[in-house]
Amino acid sequence: MPRYKAIVSYDGSDFYGFQIQTKQGVERDRTVQGELIRAVNQMAKNPVPAIKVVGASRTDTGVHANGQVVHFDLPFDIHEDGVRKGLNTLLPRDIMVKKVFKVSDAFHARFNTHAKRYFYRVSTQDFTDPFKRHYTGHFQWRLNIDRIKEALPDLIGEHDFASFAASGNQTMTTIRTITRAELIQDEKEDELIFIFEGNAFLYNQIRIMVGVLLEIGNERRDVHDIQRLIAVKDREQARFTAPASGLYLDEIFYDEISLLKR
Repeated sequence: MPRYKAIVSYDGSDFYGFQIQTKQGVERDRTVQGELIRAVNQMAKNPVPAIKVVGASRTDTGVHANGQVVHFDLPFDIHEDGVRKGLNTLLPRDIMVKKVFKVSDAFHARFNTHAKRYFYRVSTQDFTDPFKRHYTGHFQWRLNIDRIKEALPDLIGEHDFASFAASGNQTMTTIRTITRAELIQDEKEDELIFIFEGNAFLYNQIRIMVGVLLEIGNERRDVHDIQRLIAVKDREQARFTAPASGLYLDEIFYDEISLLKR
């Protein structure tokens, strides 16, 4: 059975996250993974959904993706573009398969991940734009952008990010490595765009980091308070979690050896 890697984008507004949710074997809520499983099995002409679709990242309710990665095995060998086009005819309009690659049987969308990039959009308009409410966070208070830019390097490197992990985090360790933390101002759209790259991220870590950075910009925190939060390892001291609507999974990186074709 040939294995395929697919890069998927989706509007997370109407999904209960990526990962399928079941209760007593019955799908409980609409999820991205659930829709992908249905489409893949329909294309394979399986009356019972026997083919699994494995995702690289379990994005939460309301979180979007430009570059989610999944893998699945098909019972027949067809060209990658045929798989892409076939799936896109079967998927709902809020999911699109952007690219498909045939990969080795050893490739695993989740376990072979080398790094991930996310971005977070913050609208700084006085009031919530009705056309952005599902696609940005919103912060209407005054911000000192220079303070935020001065604070960002404090996130870079390997740290224990326990203060930035929401309750429900199930990982063995809260130590993570961040290699990129940047801020871009889009003055035309009245938006701030935060960009983060790292080896992995904790549950709600990026949304909590954005919340802390906005509070630093609003002068509610010391400009280097991130250093203190890393040291104290206390989630209660990092209060504000930015809303899910502004978060996008942008790209997932893999070691080249894991992408070799059959």
